Amino acid sequence: MNKRALQPVGKTVIDSAIRTIEIERKGLESLERSLQNDLGQSFTRAVEVILGRPGRIIITGVGKSGHIGAKIAASFASTGTPASFVHAAEAGHGDLGMISRDDAVLAVSWSGETAELQAILAYCRRFSIPLIALTAGEVSTLAREATVALLLPKEQEACPHGLAPTTSTLMQLAVGDALAVALLEARGFTALDFRVFHPGGKLGAMLSHIGDIMHAGDRIPLVQQGTPLPVAVMTLSEKRFGCVGVLDDDGSLCGIVTDGDLARGLNLNLSAMIVDDLMTRDPKTVSEKTLATTAMGILNEHNISALMVTDENARPVGIVHFHDLLRVGVA
Repeated sequence: MNKRALQPVGKTVIDSAIRTIEIERKGLESLERSLQNDLGQSFTRAVEVILGRPGRIIITGVGKSGHIGAKIAASFASTGTPASFVHAAEAGHGDLGMISRDDAVLAVSWSGETAELQAILAYCRRFSIPLIALTAGEVSTLAREATVALLLPKEQEACPHGLAPTTSTLMQLAVGDALAVALLEARGFTALDFRVFHPGGKLGAMLSHIGDIMHAGDRIPLVQQGTPLPVAVMTLSEKRFGCVGVLDDDGSLCGIVTDGDLARGLNLNLSAMIVDDLMTRDPKTVSEKTLATTAMGILNEHNISALMVTDENARPVGIVHFHDLLRVGVA
């Protein structure tokens, strides 16, 4: 690099960043308009083709389009549409075997004349595999060969030389995301389904059920109505959840006593009281099927540290503490 060509770092850098975002934003606006017209019909057809195949959707491409294709494949796979990425250059060296007759192919190429795609195009023709083209080349080989052509508007690249794929790859990515979401909605893919493919990390923790996290059995701090308060305090201290649940004669949860309740009652003769005198009636509870993120929201909203987990008859089956949610990664 010619050091004399370096520009001072400062406002010019921010101007460049804003200009890049503005150009790319215009590209997305153009894409939106296209979806409201001819591209929308092709998009609908592409979704129908993918939904109609018993196999996977195979995404292919090279260069920057290949990188976008790999991301699209990952998005499909994580949202209920089985998908794989096959590099176009490797396809002709054995990776065509990764494509079955039950699959559909989504080929990503801005020009539509990528030489490395020829092997896949011929393979799709030979075995009547549906081919979806994601390209700006309206009269390109890829568009002509495609079962469905998703034709992108030709907009200015953010690169000042018009060479580095920027606006073009952003539009490719946007269409890929739009396909993934449309397929997700068409399949009725839920947050619980999402958890199956995202068991790890923060996302997996947020989609965990309370039943997977809660403490059960002898760990639940419980006493009966009419229990002397000093006895309840001993149970509260032993279980270390900062609260003790109170059961009625049917074994249903009818109240809760927390360490906060005890602190606020220090001016009272606690030793002469029973739990009924101090407990909060109709305490906040959750079910085993409650999502961890929902439980965290309840704790934060009501400024409490633990929740009793009850069944359909209001009988306690577990307890979950704020620390349990933090431990699994919900925050």
